Amino acid sequence: MPRRRRSPGWSTLRLRFGGWLLLTGLLFAGLGNVFADWSFTRILQTADTRYGPLGPAQKRIEAWGLLLQSERNQSEREQLTAVNRFFNQQLTFQDDSRIWGQTDYWATPVESLVKGKADCEDYALAKYFSLRELGIPSEKLRITYVKALTQNQAHMVLTYYSTPTAAPLVLDNLIGEIRPASQRKDLLPVYAFNAEGLYLPGANGGKRSSDSKKLSRWQDVLKKMQTEGFAVGDG
Repeated sequence: MPRRRRSPGWSTLRLRFGGWLLLTGLLFAGLGNVFADWSFTRILQTADTRYGPLGPAQKRIEAWGLLLQSERNQSEREQLTAVNRFFNQQLTFQDDSRIWGQTDYWATPVESLVKGKADCEDYALAKYFSLRELGIPSEKLRITYVKALTQNQAHMVLTYYSTPTAAPLVLDNLIGEIRPASQRKDLLPVYAFNAEGLYLPGANGGKRSSDSKKLSRWQDVLKKMQTEGFAVGDG
């Protein structure tokens, strides 16, 4: 699956460093006021502890926080567009075997941003949790496992339902444009899930078939995110 992928000039080091601290403090004070549940100050500190010095990844994580801040009061369609574009631009596609040395690894958004790389499910997860934080209810979002017919392989996308029986929109890393599922003849749905459960494909949004708590990799992602400082509950 192919991808899609300041300091003012003070004259002394002390002033440059002090100014950087001031700007950083103001930035995260602002973020802290917006994110009642997600403290990006804590998230960055935890990421640095868990994954080592962040380097360029710090700017990617900060950019994610600023994206969520700027999109909070926008329409759902605008939020979909902004989040889809952000992760498609920030992350470069690679297989799990190359990123993690495993055949199938579900990364948290922070893990993906730290690496700057993602497999298809990582794109879908990052978009899902971002849109949930922006206030879109989980029943409108489904992480959808499909077969990508052109590539003849398994793939994962995020789908959005404006109403329970509406035709979904597809957020994908293969194609930058968000399109209705009816225009994605290259994707064959297999199953989908969200916080409410697992769904089989079908008319009127498909049939809820089981509890998503039975999906061990999904539960692992939720636990990892909670450890990273995210209040995600059941997703």
